[in-house]
Amino acid sequence: MRHHGIHHVTAIAGPARRNLDFYTRVLGLRLVKKTVNFDDPGTYHLYFGDATGQPGSILTFFPWEHVAPGRNGIGSTQETSFRVPEASLGFWAHRFIEQGVEHGTVEKRFGQSVLTFKDPHGTSLALVGTPNAESEPAWTVDGIPAEHAIRGLEGVTLLVENGERTGAILTDVFGFRETARDGSLVRYETDALMGSTVDIRSAGGFLPGRMGGGSVHHVAFRAKDDAEEAEMVKKLAESHGLHTTEQKDRNYFRSVYFREPGGILFEIATDEPGFAVDEPQDSLGEALKLPAFLEPRRGDIEAHLPELA
Repeated sequence: MRHHGIHHVTAIAGPARRNLDFYTRVLGLRLVKKTVNFDDPGTYHLYFGDATGQPGSILTFFPWEHVAPGRNGIGSTQETSFRVPEASLGFWAHRFIEQGVEHGTVEKRFGQSVLTFKDPHGTSLALVGTPNAESEPAWTVDGIPAEHAIRGLEGVTLLVENGERTGAILTDVFGFRETARDGSLVRYETDALMGSTVDIRSAGGFLPGRMGGGSVHHVAFRAKDDAEEAEMVKKLAESHGLHTTEQKDRNYFRSVYFREPGGILFEIATDEPGFAVDEPQDSLGEALKLPAFLEPRRGDIEAHLPELA
């Protein structure tokens, strides 16, 4: 079985226009898909990523206009991190000052330089300085030169009561390996270029997390295709006593979902068919795309969605 790391991370935001502005203009990501929450079509589902929307580059949002703030805590994804060239953290610290972005100072984690920050709705994020990332392709926007652009996801930090069973799923089902420990923080990695790192922080006795604005809704892990996804589902049941939902067609990937032992919602998403299945790659994210079952309601859906421009 081949293992590929993180496919995407999905979080909850406030007003859609502000969410779009921050991730495309301030961070310089590409809007690779503009669609709706298939289970709640009155809400956008916005996908941000690299030039082609590769798995491992994607951070998605359900933006709700009047969402109450969430709270990081036990059973939640504490932080989502992006990869940038190692020499670019100074550029980003200066840009965050210019743009009024809440941020910390550069710190070291497992030998890497990390700059933490938050988006306008409280999502906890970080930039990780990555050797040789400057040689990789980059999506660029005004004000962010290619040599400093974000190259995709680095990974996530999960906060759970006890991380042993969560770690066992990462290693046994998703093909990660434990690579380092620092107190209560354990690092797991794959050989994927993007979305290759999961840090698990065990912190017994903390308050549970509360879903809301700034919260991560779920973390999705990659499966090459339906057959590999089915193998993972079988291993979850037989080796870990965990059962997934039925497979759901999300147009751009096919997914199953389950709660890992620490309470965090995990998804397994196929790499295929990808984001160019319903619009050309050079115009990704420009038009509102709907699944076939919602097309008859397009007029009503468009009338109720907030303006993005």
